[in-house]
Amino acid sequence: MLLTPDTFVRASLPGMVNATAVVHVGPAAGAKFTEYTAELRAGGSFGPVRQERFVYALEGEIRIGECTLGPGGYAYLPPGFDASVVSADGARAAVIERDYASLEGNAVPEPLFGCENSIAPTLLEDSGIEVRALLPAGAAFDFAVNTLTYPPGAALPMVELHIMEHGLLMLAGGGIYRLGESWYPVTAGDFIWMAPYCPQWFGALGKTPARYLLYKDWNRHPLP
Repeated sequence: MLLTPDTFVRASLPGMVNATAVVHVGPAAGAKFTEYTAELRAGGSFGPVRQERFVYALEGEIRIGECTLGPGGYAYLPPGFDASVVSADGARAAVIERDYASLEGNAVPEPLFGCENSIAPTLLEDSGIEVRALLPAGAAFDFAVNTLTYPPGAALPMVELHIMEHGLLMLAGGGIYRLGESWYPVTAGDFIWMAPYCPQWFGALGKTPARYLLYKDWNRHPLP
């Protein structure tokens, strides 16, 4: 599923004050997670939830507890973390929420705060694509969030087909995305949901790098 900004519908979710959400995907579409863009006006906020939550600052500054995050800053908040997301002057943030899947022998992760720019990238094979893993790879985490940056003309080295589902938010640049047997032009602001086993491939076009924020479920056995 590809959603473009001209189709976005905004609504205030329970717990939001001076804020609205563009809900990109959720269980109603078949996803096992919810992803939305929170748009906060000056003094806006949205409250804690019982699920685990990942927040990535897109524009402006947000505050979570004592931590302030600017663009590229992010936070992992474990289930029931009792702190709201607040913006004094207005901001936009990508938010991912899901029920935590516990794993025997692993405690629920502690809150984690970071900044994308502080993470050294790894290269995806010989493609020149930079991957930054925003969450640790340990089994305590039941999902992963990465950013991928493509130099102009770079492309995934294969058509991927796997059990993990994806939520993908285009952050910069553009290119061509294959979803199933169809091909779509995509650009900054677009959102893609890829269900399990959806054939997928991306190639960057244009004169500037393409970059996106990518969610996938991870570290758990396929059986419940």
